[in-house]
Amino acid sequence: MNKNILIINSGSSSLKFQLIEMPSEKVLASGLVERIGQASGKLHYKSEAFSTSEEMEITDHSVALKGVTKHLMHKDYGVIKDPAEIPAIGHRVVHGGASFSDTIIIDEKVKSKIEQLFSLAPLHNPPNLKGIEVAEEIFPEAKQVAVFDTAFHQTIPAPANRYAIPNKFYEEDKIQVYGFHGTSHKYVSEKANDYLKRKDTKLVTVHLGNGCSITAVKNGKSVDHSLGFGPVNGLIMGTRSGDIDQSVIFYMIEKFGYTAKEVSDLLHHKSGMLGLTGYSDLRDIEEQAEKGNKECILALEMNAYRIKKYIGAYAAAMNGFDAVVFTAGIGENSEVIRKMVCRDMDFLGLQLDEEKNSVRSKEIRSIGKESSAVKILVIPTNEELEIAKQTLAMI
Repeated sequence: MNKNILIINSGSSSLKFQLIEMPSEKVLASGLVERIGQASGKLHYKSEAFSTSEEMEITDHSVALKGVTKHLMHKDYGVIKDPAEIPAIGHRVVHGGASFSDTIIIDEKVKSKIEQLFSLAPLHNPPNLKGIEVAEEIFPEAKQVAVFDTAFHQTIPAPANRYAIPNKFYEEDKIQVYGFHGTSHKYVSEKANDYLKRKDTKLVTVHLGNGCSITAVKNGKSVDHSLGFGPVNGLIMGTRSGDIDQSVIFYMIEKFGYTAKEVSDLLHHKSGMLGLTGYSDLRDIEEQAEKGNKECILALEMNAYRIKKYIGAYAAAMNGFDAVVFTAGIGENSEVIRKMVCRDMDFLGLQLDEEKNSVRSKEIRSIGKESSAVKILVIPTNEELEIAKQTLAMI
């Protein structure tokens, strides 16, 4: 019997949602509420029979989710008649710390623990918890389920997930690599295994969006990952710096008088592609690079170079690999970045077919030459569907 699972991804100023009929995997409705907290908010809603984008004042997350529910239950074009038709709601929660290694049904203890983890993901966990609290209010009969971004990376072994700082910080404070985008990396690695018709694979999954990360996946398990204790290191991102010498941080504080909070804000919100070019959207950067903008050309080269370095490192860590997988907004759509990353990678067995690379598709596809020893795959991610699967399994 099919069950309607509502998926909520609650951000600081936005709320994404999908209502998915499971296990048929049919999307009944989806959309986004953006600019929460502003007078000029916007609600986007789409179902098979109806779609709309409307401006409205969205003072908080409660107003946002009530607006979504109103459309879901609309007498003319709604897809359900009563909130009780949704038996479970799956919530994306970014940081589970050392407390959560699996998907879990939410109770007061779980909510309390998510709140205790605010300091580890100050941009993400607070709105994640707010989404849970609002959903409990509007859907009191539904089971609330938390799916953690960090859970997939709990399998990273000690040599890769520990930092070389005094042991007490790990033993007492659990400072270690946690990793992020785990739901996406899990989903695409499983899809890659299906495509390759094997389970005993060595994969490098490359999640490229406004936030970026790369994972070494061996036999279906995460064994290394570019993001660590927080979501700012590793690859160059839209506004986040990625890897940086710690000495630069100390220098900014001691030489220029920045506070630690100001440096954190700089590295999270004013760095990355934005800091290098003035643009955070890769489409703008590619367009400017085409026009000869030297800053944008260099930024693209830096971005691709960082990804290549990690691919090489993970090939070494796993003693080779079977496929590299590009996913998320940039990974799925930017033929420029994929081409730059795969260029001069013959030694590692990557040979890109430029004609295949230029094709746009929403399907899983191989973009490598037939002679490529390592498969080059583009796999659209579907974090909402993965959350729905895990939520269904809990009920």
